[in-house]
Amino acid sequence: MEKSSASQEYELLTEIAVAYYCDEITQEEIANKFGFSRIKVGRLLKRAKEEGIVEINVRYHPIFSTQLEKQLKDRFPITRALIALDHNDEEEQRRQVATLVSSHLNNMLKDNVVVAVGQGRNVAAVAEFSGTIQARDCRFICGIGGTHRPGDIINADHISRLLAKKFGGSSESLYAPAYVENMQLKELLLQNGTIKETLDRARKADIALVGIGDMNEESYMVKLGWFTPQEINDASINQGVIGDVAGYDFFNSRGEHVNTVMDNRVIGLSVEELKQIPCVIAIASENTKAMAIMGALRTGAVDIIATSARNIRTILSMSQ
Repeated sequence: MEKSSASQEYELLTEIAVAYYCDEITQEEIANKFGFSRIKVGRLLKRAKEEGIVEINVRYHPIFSTQLEKQLKDRFPITRALIALDHNDEEEQRRQVATLVSSHLNNMLKDNVVVAVGQGRNVAAVAEFSGTIQARDCRFICGIGGTHRPGDIINADHISRLLAKKFGGSSESLYAPAYVENMQLKELLLQNGTIKETLDRARKADIALVGIGDMNEESYMVKLGWFTPQEINDASINQGVIGDVAGYDFFNSRGEHVNTVMDNRVIGLSVEELKQIPCVIAIASENTKAMAIMGALRTGAVDIIATSARNIRTILSMSQ
């Protein structure tokens, strides 16, 4: 049975791609071998990439990340940038960033260090990363209230417990919901002695580990029912909000706090309170968050940013 023309064409593209990329044969030599023009070989190699036969992954040399970090530090008031290699798969990208943060924490943490812990998938990924960890006696305190059952995995309390188990030490829960229905209820809860004491201890932490959120109708905040799509849209379109730090404080592209109906309903540390913590590590692995990261860096609350090389390049391009 004869092969179909499509199958023959696929084999040809594969053979030419292997010759050029693996065997390092020049395009001119390939053209002579197959009786094609050099221009046609170039077109076939381009098609091989478009068809997915060829995938090009550029592995950054450490010096490249160092250069990106230096450029970012020249433009924003940060001390470090933890830059992960780019990955097309969102979950794998999150793991790559989490690996860097976990390693950095392992080097930073000492006995009696207090860490204020935020919520979200990126912070959770750090707690879930299994690497070689040196045990010590630290304290992990929730910097924001809790969520209901569907949000357990991204709950600050759940993350704090995992971090304590991973690095050694203890965790402290914030016995309050992360989000309440109105400002009056928030003020009542903040008068509770247990809640107030936990937040006071979180404010005095040595390190804060938080996520950066963007304004997205598909965000976890909407999915869990904390905010409506209309509230997110209004804050984004009418008030210029581009993101939040730690699920609490909402800001614009200049890094300025924006008063929204949402932040009056959150029980947790604000950006101004985070600024008082000596080292704030902010994490955002998603490629959709470059604008939100840039705004967060401009708040002046972030000391260490952990993200992908792609996001760093986008931020550097936008902030020229």
